[in-house]
Amino acid sequence: MKQKELAELTNEELLQEVKKIKSGNILDAAIFGFLIGVSVYSAFRNGVGLLSFLPLIYIPIAAKNKARNKELEKLARDRGLK
Repeated sequence: MKQKELAELTNEELLQEVKKIKSGNILDAAIFGFLIGVSVYSAFRNGVGLLSFLPLIYIPIAAKNKARNKELEKLARDRGLK
């Protein structure tokens, strides 16, 4: 299923997406924390290796999520929903 453009969302759909932001931020932080833990463990156990740089792979994904969340909040504010 193709994801709708943010401007095409109805007010109800937009409010649902805004409610998902907090849980999405928590999930991003948990994943990033887990990846840092794995890289630190790997660095202590085996020295610096491929797993030491694992969190760097997730940074662009988290940045994309954060940019989308900012856009959602701005759109909700512009529509007077939040």
